[in-house]
Amino acid sequence: MLQVQNIEKYYGSQNQVTKALDRVSFSVEEGTFLSIMGASGSGKTTLLNCISTIDTVSAGKILLDGTDLAELPQEELARFRRERLGFVFQDFNLLDTLTIEENIGLALSLNHWDPGAVHRQVAQAARQLEITDILEKFPYQVSGGQKQRAACARAMVAGQSLLLADEPTGALDSKASKSLLELMSRMNRELGTTILMVTHDAYSASFSSRILFLKDGRIFNELIRGERTRAVFYHEILDVLALLGGDISDVI
Repeated sequence: MLQVQNIEKYYGSQNQVTKALDRVSFSVEEGTFLSIMGASGSGKTTLLNCISTIDTVSAGKILLDGTDLAELPQEELARFRRERLGFVFQDFNLLDTLTIEENIGLALSLNHWDPGAVHRQVAQAARQLEITDILEKFPYQVSGGQKQRAACARAMVAGQSLLLADEPTGALDSKASKSLLELMSRMNRELGTTILMVTHDAYSASFSSRILFLKDGRIFNELIRGERTRAVFYHEILDVLALLGGDISDVI
């Protein structure tokens, strides 16, 4: 589904160049729940930004279902982003002037969907994510966990093929974090949603099926959960983070 081929990303000018990504390659099968981990400055957010088309690569290719994202004209890229990619951010990115229902269905409305179809799609997503009772409320009237569920609904409502999550539990308490991670795991398992999540947190990463660890812009290690329990997987994650060295508090 997703192919990342020898990508590099440079920032700065000729006098001072920073190499944020250094020949990173991997592929993601449809239905995978992949986490990307690493210390601050390891390149994980840069990688997510390149995959999400927020940023562009300096070298290499990123293909989604065989489409080279760098070759899409700007107008097609904007449509591709709306129709194929779902986003869940740490700070929710909901509009306070719109109800939860309007926030979830905003991308569909922008794509000129029939209002009745928008309502049906939003209602279906709300049922799946158990937020039907807050659809008429505004974001400032609901909890952080409910906001993040609404953000997940917005990300999946149009049938986007890839959900990209950047530290989705960062603004949540432990109870809301666990609830969201269980929800994302269920979306992956039961709905077949492909998820790519950047996280500092070993507990959050333990809900995924596969983890890539970045160090200095390169893939340092990889873990695949397989049939192991989440508790066993969690301790394996901690072992790899210890091998990364440096200040472990930056990555757990």
